[in-house]
Amino acid sequence: MATPGSDPLFAVRYPIGRFDVSVVAVLNRKAAIAILAALPENMRSAVSGLDDSQLDTPYREGGWTLRQVVHHVADSHSQAYSRLRLALTEDWPTIKPYDQAAWAELHDAKTAPVSLSLDLLQALHARWVMLLQSITPDQWECGYLHPESGKHTVAQMVALYDWHSRHHLAQIESLRERKGW
Repeated sequence: MATPGSDPLFAVRYPIGRFDVSVVAVLNRKAAIAILAALPENMRSAVSGLDDSQLDTPYREGGWTLRQVVHHVADSHSQAYSRLRLALTEDWPTIKPYDQAAWAELHDAKTAPVSLSLDLLQALHARWVMLLQSITPDQWECGYLHPESGKHTVAQMVALYDWHSRHHLAQIESLRERKGW
């Protein structure tokens, strides 16, 4: 497993570091929801002005292109929103995992205009944030079972997607900075 000391490209791959589940214990829920609320506009700003050649540049050697990152965020956050709804309406449902790397290799993820996913994120996050702002203290402890990684509470999921939002934004922004775009 790569760590900051063993992999010189760690900071390129994980510009804000890896997700640390221990942050759930001190999660500022309002701040995390604010990160989710701001993501669509932040993502739009992060890719604003980039041409197709720039969007088709990997954020790191062997990594996804910026186009694939934008589409991945829309795919991943769509899954998270659905999982939240399941967690709030069923008793610890088992969710179906998906192969995010395989999804990123599908034709639409490699070629579609990023505007499609940016528009999707705008609407999706508006609903996601509205729902998160309405849940009760007890509902933060509801959750789902992921067959590969175990039980996840709503609080853990929100912490993860707060990080996920900042993580992928930082990948795009750091490539722009390194390239002088």
